[in-house]
Amino acid sequence: MAYSIFSRAAQPVALYAQSPQFAGGKFRNAAPRHKPGALKLMEVMWRFAVGKPDDARPHQPLPVHALMRADLLAAPDLSLWRLGHSTLLLKINGQFWLTDPVFSERASPFPFMGPKRFHAPPITIDELPPITGVLLSHDHYDHLDYAAIQKLAPKVEHFITPLGVGDRLITWGIPAAKVQQFDWWQGATIGGLQLVATPAQHFSGRSLSDGNRTLWASWVLIAGDTRIFFSGDTGYFDGFKAIGERFGPFDLTLVETGAYNADWPDIHMHPEQSLQAHIDLQGRHLMPIHNGTFDLALHPWTEPFERITALAAAAQVPLVAPLMGERIDVRAPTLSRHWWREMAPQAEAVPSRVALAPQPEI
Repeated sequence: MAYSIFSRAAQPVALYAQSPQFAGGKFRNAAPRHKPGALKLMEVMWRFAVGKPDDARPHQPLPVHALMRADLLAAPDLSLWRLGHSTLLLKINGQFWLTDPVFSERASPFPFMGPKRFHAPPITIDELPPITGVLLSHDHYDHLDYAAIQKLAPKVEHFITPLGVGDRLITWGIPAAKVQQFDWWQGATIGGLQLVATPAQHFSGRSLSDGNRTLWASWVLIAGDTRIFFSGDTGYFDGFKAIGERFGPFDLTLVETGAYNADWPDIHMHPEQSLQAHIDLQGRHLMPIHNGTFDLALHPWTEPFERITALAAAAQVPLVAPLMGERIDVRAPTLSRHWWREMAPQAEAVPSRVALAPQPEI
């Protein structure tokens, strides 16, 4: 049987109906999100097609710290590597975990168009060691990569997802026994790592016909006395305070800081909101993610790094912004060295390309 990246998630409505987030056949946020009208949508699509600033993408390859399996196996426990965008590899209790694995060249349903990577992944899927679990936040293309899931499947023991995303994986051929899916405030403990799906303010879908048929979530990871927060994609909302009160303080918050715009104000956070989310969560170290790999908005590619750097410094929040592939210690991470400022001046323009309309991000 052939499986498609466009396949709808199966709809076990009896299971979903138990969720306070599910109504009328779809999942929803606690507060309705802003939706642009048709004219505004056309305007945004036009700006994506012809109005991207020249510095929306780097004009040279980004520096990447290449990784080999031996590096990972030899690394101490509670190590973390950023592989790109929102893809992170963690070593916890001697086991490896991946968040939102995207290894394809484009975050798109098409191999020939759509947002293209700024850099190669620091490690290939073939070179990865066995993975205890893949943790998914939602089903947008820049977070759920069909090709990566297919290639990872033989070496992954568990796929941990929000409601509905697991059913989508099953339609893709992932064995149901490997899949666990949760509503907000639900979770599991695997290999000594406690995982809790927590609220987020976003939306879902991989085509024009399946919007919000699956849930979106942030995640809390607890290993002994170490606590990590992974935001997935989200706008700013009061849920961060609730998560912080229930599970904080966090040693490290992995918080979305990128692909923001005034035209989609409540599904992605501006850097000021990312900092406030970290504070609400009672975080110690802040790592901005969802940046540095794809151009999914209209701002310069370095802007999220620069804005969150200035904001964190003013608030005296320790900022962690490693090179892609650089190992950090979750308990005592190396602070940002501003690696993006060390790149050579941008001398020539990147060839123009066809941009995929930002349907998942507005």
